[in-house]
Amino acid sequence: MNPQQSSQKGAKEYTAQSIKVLEGLEPVRKRPAMYIGTTSLDGVDHCLSEIVDNGIDEALAGFAKNIYVTLEKNSYMTVCDDGRGIPVDEVKGYKKSALEIVMTKLHAGGKFDGKNYKVSGGLHGVGASVVNALSDHFIVEVKRDGKLYRQEYKRGTPLSKVTEVKDSKINHPFSTGTAISFLPDKSIFTQGIDLPFKQVRKKIKERAYLISSVFFRIADKRENKLYGLFFDGGILSLLTDINRNKRTIHEPIYFKKGVDDIEIEVAIQFNDTIVENILSFVNVINTREGGTHLTGFRMALTRAVNSYAKKEGFLKDGNDSLSGEDIREGLTSVVYIKMPSTTLQFEGQTKTKLGNAEIQGLVQTEVNKFLDQYFEENPRVAREIIGKILLAQKARLAAKAAKDAVLRKGALEGSTLPGKLADCQEKDASKSELFLVEGDSAGGSAKQGRDRRFQAILPLRGKILNTEKAYLDKVLNFKELKDLVIALGMGIGENVDYNKLRYHKIIIMTDADVDGEHIRTLILTFFYRHMKSVVEHGHLYIAQPPLFRVSLGKEFRYCYSDEDITKVKDSFKTQSNNLIIQRYKGLGEMNPDQLSITTMNPKNRMLKQVKIDDAEEADQVFSMLMGDEVPPRKKFIQAHAKSAELDI
Repeated sequence: MNPQQSSQKGAKEYTAQSIKVLEGLEPVRKRPAMYIGTTSLDGVDHCLSEIVDNGIDEALAGFAKNIYVTLEKNSYMTVCDDGRGIPVDEVKGYKKSALEIVMTKLHAGGKFDGKNYKVSGGLHGVGASVVNALSDHFIVEVKRDGKLYRQEYKRGTPLSKVTEVKDSKINHPFSTGTAISFLPDKSIFTQGIDLPFKQVRKKIKERAYLISSVFFRIADKRENKLYGLFFDGGILSLLTDINRNKRTIHEPIYFKKGVDDIEIEVAIQFNDTIVENILSFVNVINTREGGTHLTGFRMALTRAVNSYAKKEGFLKDGNDSLSGEDIREGLTSVVYIKMPSTTLQFEGQTKTKLGNAEIQGLVQTEVNKFLDQYFEENPRVAREIIGKILLAQKARLAAKAAKDAVLRKGALEGSTLPGKLADCQEKDASKSELFLVEGDSAGGSAKQGRDRRFQAILPLRGKILNTEKAYLDKVLNFKELKDLVIALGMGIGENVDYNKLRYHKIIIMTDADVDGEHIRTLILTFFYRHMKSVVEHGHLYIAQPPLFRVSLGKEFRYCYSDEDITKVKDSFKTQSNNLIIQRYKGLGEMNPDQLSITTMNPKNRMLKQVKIDDAEEADQVFSMLMGDEVPPRKKFIQAHAKSAELDI
């Protein structure tokens, strides 16, 4: 039989027997990413969110006042609330407890008819059951009517019926409510299942801001950490927290309005930075990708500001309007929508973008009306805001002119690479590396020690411009940064083209002293503020040169810390009287061979990849370290002075 005949026979045999039906929670285990977005550690994080948000739904419904989250030593995660507790009586037609139905059936829950949970983060009814399916072990305990009930599962399959028990197996702390403890399945989450305490704390803190009068407790038994959170200021407290290291230009503007069964809450405050920072939420879910509520807010803000500016004569000299880009420069805002879970539409199960079309017009109308009235009643604040926006517009136009002038010369198009760039032979960006080296001396060693086939060197002389609050005109007028932009080849600003990036490994290589660390921070600030996509795509790295060369006779080792020296002593089986310890004060002290072997050769080197695990925290750190506000920086130095290592 030839291949064509075989193929035709196979097609003819496509019958009902060819159809595979996935029962119960099988679809979840078969295609987990469809339900939680990813099977990386972020997927574990999403599982925890689903369980925590069930407790939050009880709080939103007015029944829970406490939510406890515990990271256990054995990798289990436990979430307890003092709400009503999931019903345990039998569901008609199924001959099973409501608790078991909720935990083992997709699209089963109490959030579909809008009676039990008017406002909820849950939408599809798959939260707890999906987590159950993706857990190697899952325990749920319910306290109702003075009784304690428990059921356990393995990978979504019940190990017993719902049973009344005397003692809690997972230390249910409340007299009523639901407690769930689960162990994520390592066969699903192959990249790890232990969430960092910092990541969990951020998640809970974010929700604590949005749910006033609810106490959250986070316990990490792995590191003996305990953290309590209670905010009664709502999104105003969140706004203040985001802007805590920045110089604000007015008091927060707050708006809250209910329209039928939808509640709109907005907090606004401008600071003197050039960064826009808007957080948006729907029913305590962080809509990181925005959606219709965010679009409506932005349109309302642009319209209200332009309306007031025109009426008060701020727009002159042919200036017809202020752009949304200029208006949002230095804006920090929180947009929070509460709406019935029955009408809630997210784009995707992971719930990061609101899809309800009607919300855009509603938010735009109500926010616009409020801002029109607010600007009329608070002309001083309105003038301060518009004054800042006009400065932003002027700076942007100046930056655009400077950039266009450079573009006209063809410099940023990569036609003429900087003279001091020692480029590599490789043309495939995914195989190419660019070392940003501090100083000409180290640059010379790096050029000699590199593998010119795929490693390029760009020496940076001295300390570059602090770009924390610098517009593009200043950036492009600073030669070192202009050369860097040209070398990278992807452009900068609104015309940036990530696909033109010439190197997929950009490695910062500076001296291991105070000046070197300062230069490294300046470079990191530039990338974070002006070329964030490079960091987000994982292309930025920090080289780790050795601090010491320890030798005994003809034998030697490179050491990166004092602890390494101790280990080397043990390996040499001798005390320090016969050892020669050379301390490298800078990269320039290393000859090309040493620099190549220790810091540049992929077989031996150590690189730290720069990531943005928490964009909000990163924003605050850069503002604190590199901004104009001295008190936060002073406080940071005082708090960490004893842990600093000085090289005197």
